[in-house]
Amino acid sequence: MISKSKFSRVAVAVALSVGISSTALAQVTSSDLNGQIFGPNGNPAPGTVVKVIHVPTGSAKTVVVNSAGSFSLRGLRVGGPYTVEIDSDEYADQTINDIYLELGEPANISRVLEPQGGVENIVVTGSQVSSLAFGQVGPTASFDLETLQEAPAINRDLTDIVRMDPRVYVNEGGSNGIQCVGKSPRFNSLTVDGVRMNDLFGLNSNGYPTERMPFSFDAIQGVSVEIAPFDVIYGGFSACNISAVSKTGTNEVHGTAFYDYGSDSLRGDSLEGDDITLGSYTEKRYGFTVGAPLIKDTLFIFAAYEKLDGANTFDRGAQGSGAINEVNITQAQIDQITAISQNIYGFDPGPVPASLANEDEKLLVKIDWNINDNHRFAFTYNYNDGNNYSQSDGDSDEFEFQGHLYERGAEMQTLTGVLYSDWTDKFSTEIRVSHIDLDNRQNSLYSDGTIGGNDFGEIIVNLDNDPEDKSDNVRVYLGSDDSRQSNDLDYDALSLMFRGHYYFDNGHTATFGYEVDDLNIFNLFVQHSETTIEFDSIDDFQNGANADVDYGYAYSGNLLDRAAEWGYKSHSVYLQDVFYLTDDLQIKAGLRYDWLTTSDRPLENPEFTESYGFANNANLDGISLLQPRVGFNYTLSDSTELRGGVGLFSGGNPNVWMTNNYQNTNVTGGEVSNVYENILASDFVWVNTEEGAPVGPGYSIPGDLDAQMDAGEGRNFEVNYLDPDFDMPSEWKISAGLTHVTDEDYLFNFDVLVSFTKDQAIILKGDLDQVGVNDEGYAIYESNRLSSFKLTNSDETSTSYSVTGTMSKNWDNGISFTGGYSYTDSEDVQPMTSSVAFSNYQFRAFTNPNDQVSSRSDWNIEHRFTADLRYNVELISGLQTTFSAFAVSQSGRPYSFTISDEEVNGIFNFTPFLDSNNVLPMGNERNAEESSWWTKVDIAVRQEIPAFSEDHTARVWFVVDNFTNMLNDDWGVLEEVSFNTATVGNTSPESRQGDASLWEIRVGVNYTF
Repeated sequence: MISKSKFSRVAVAVALSVGISSTALAQVTSSDLNGQIFGPNGNPAPGTVVKVIHVPTGSAKTVVVNSAGSFSLRGLRVGGPYTVEIDSDEYADQTINDIYLELGEPANISRVLEPQGGVENIVVTGSQVSSLAFGQVGPTASFDLETLQEAPAINRDLTDIVRMDPRVYVNEGGSNGIQCVGKSPRFNSLTVDGVRMNDLFGLNSNGYPTERMPFSFDAIQGVSVEIAPFDVIYGGFSACNISAVSKTGTNEVHGTAFYDYGSDSLRGDSLEGDDITLGSYTEKRYGFTVGAPLIKDTLFIFAAYEKLDGANTFDRGAQGSGAINEVNITQAQIDQITAISQNIYGFDPGPVPASLANEDEKLLVKIDWNINDNHRFAFTYNYNDGNNYSQSDGDSDEFEFQGHLYERGAEMQTLTGVLYSDWTDKFSTEIRVSHIDLDNRQNSLYSDGTIGGNDFGEIIVNLDNDPEDKSDNVRVYLGSDDSRQSNDLDYDALSLMFRGHYYFDNGHTATFGYEVDDLNIFNLFVQHSETTIEFDSIDDFQNGANADVDYGYAYSGNLLDRAAEWGYKSHSVYLQDVFYLTDDLQIKAGLRYDWLTTSDRPLENPEFTESYGFANNANLDGISLLQPRVGFNYTLSDSTELRGGVGLFSGGNPNVWMTNNYQNTNVTGGEVSNVYENILASDFVWVNTEEGAPVGPGYSIPGDLDAQMDAGEGRNFEVNYLDPDFDMPSEWKISAGLTHVTDEDYLFNFDVLVSFTKDQAIILKGDLDQVGVNDEGYAIYESNRLSSFKLTNSDETSTSYSVTGTMSKNWDNGISFTGGYSYTDSEDVQPMTSSVAFSNYQFRAFTNPNDQVSSRSDWNIEHRFTADLRYNVELISGLQTTFSAFAVSQSGRPYSFTISDEEVNGIFNFTPFLDSNNVLPMGNERNAEESSWWTKVDIAVRQEIPAFSEDHTARVWFVVDNFTNMLNDDWGVLEEVSFNTATVGNTSPESRQGDASLWEIRVGVNYTF
């Protein structure tokens, strides 16, 4: 028998709290409703009929209470309102109105029926049912529709919302990537209506497969972030799982429309006393949603459309230009390089980049069909196409002309069908089929978008501004970025899921299922296919002297032979039981088993096989992981509950790391290079000039390099290969938490999370053997095999932990507040920030490049304070005004002081892999330093205005991003160290992050009907 102590005040406060609320299961598309029905003496009331009605659509489900007094309903729509009718032949009936369900939340209703004493029906509201939100197990943040509508969300993105949790940091100074408890955004999973929409390949640092959130903001019904869910249905991540579910049509025609606007005139123009010059731009966004019945009570449609006409701004310029970050180059040097490029090389490199127009378009269409009381089907189509313009060489010692920028973009389409079925009162199923198709773009500004279709290669001019101080040197880039000269990516994935739930009479609930994802990838990535030409000075550039030329291509002459085409299937099976061990202790325990299958193998390189004694064609076939999980929730008193669990998780390792092994075999192509005394000489031989282009550098290929490529000769880069003993990376998560509500309804949450990362993926040089230690204490290596990079597992276990506390309170005067603090100490062996093995190996700080040392993560934010404040009031009679503010104060990103390039060359006896400032002074640790704290406040004001109908709502609004910087240009300035390293002796390694530091206003209007 279930104890009446389940009617806890904890659950009431959680149900009413704002922002960070109760448990919300992710990787699901629906909600569940469980219940216990008792007689007046606390005895079970079997045979009682429970009918649950979704009021907006009229759909209903009916279930009979079992001998233990329990019932369970699955596959319910998110949101509400719901009405629950409790029909008893022995006791007075009850009706519960206005119940709202969170995304996937297993809500509980526990009711004691009254004797039939002349009262036929007792009516209560959902807010009076204390157990609705009872039962959190792991650290979770969930955000309802009200939060989405009222938060100061200037970007119309999930990042505006999930950052309210102090454990979740959004990198506003970079890609807006979501970093959970100090982990890389690449280790997250994002699902929308059950479809995994995280970056399945791994190119994007924001974690999305597209440039922005791949679905309309106004289509979202609810969002949840799971840090450590101990339910076996979760997979495909080791950092956090972010889940969203879309809205649905109802029996009433309803919808929204919005328009908002921003421009450079609505943005700050000074930082810390410095006048800032911004490129002129305007941005506008507009869209609509509409939901309607196609057949009343049976068939419904919902659609959402959103369009952005925006701009990318760039914050770097010459000395004295007024740019946010001024590079050590003069306008005279820029003019000189431009003139040489135009007059001698016949190429216009473009201006200094200021702003470039971009766009984004989203469409979501959802059909809901109530087949009958026991079966429901939902179909969702989602489309997104958008682009940005990016810098590829944006360090403080690098300068790019506009022509060196490149377009990032992607077109994505997803299809999802879900069938929810209740076969009996005890057995229900969910079957989901989904397909995602993505066409990625990585095009140079001078490209026509076809493979090998660029008209001009890359030129680098080195400026030796101060021979005695190398830190003042600058590398100037013009032409097509070397990594976008031949770059194409497409992938598609077909997913199938079957999940069942069986509810036993003794109160046990069994969950079981099978899932399979079939992923197919096409990726072409050939650097220098149009050549990269590097000069040591402006004079050498002018004279064509001492030109170092790199050229990459396919030995066959067909670039497509260099492409990686491969795929694999990811399988999962799981089984779980949820039950009450005692009246107050609920246990959730289960097993999940994941395994991979594939028949695709990299091409074997005979030279590698001879050198290593095994082939370079290992694949992922057969790797697997058994993941046990157990969690609990314990009601300590009517105002306090405890929770916790332990479980093993895996996923989020980008497929681009494995793709390197298919692409970089050195069987189908490679790179060749040469240094030429004078490439402008009249007798210099150029070949392969594209039609309509002039013959010469940038437009053509040196004849001797082309001949070497045709002969399969020249300098090949490292073979990339998978360790034949590679295991599936995983992470143990252990958490404990407490929820407490005071007599004044202040809600406190406290969580501790400890994780142990096992078998994490890293890159090592496969050909090196340590042969000694030099006088400074650094390892001495020899290359004894064919040069290679190995994707392997680390032998080190990285330990990370976080401690988080939050407080929430709602007042009757319309004010609500949620505040939180999180301390995080996260570690890893390698940050693995890149898509390329070479860069992953090199761009980190170390004392020994092949050693495995667990150090502070690049993604760690040690201290983070957050506050969400809202106030609803009628300043004008009958028209609501909403004030909202979000504040954050956090410590800075970690970085390392490293030795200069010149000193590095004297320390190690091999330099091709150490051409960056990545070597730590002996005795130092990676990421021992920390950038400056950052504090800012965002605000929003929304005012209702008269609408065309009493049932409609119209609002005008404005959002101020970084209101602190608007008040004082010394405030709200974000300063960080580029690429997490700075040279020893640099007294000012940080640079200002313009997009995050400058205040910005967005104004708009929206209409709801």
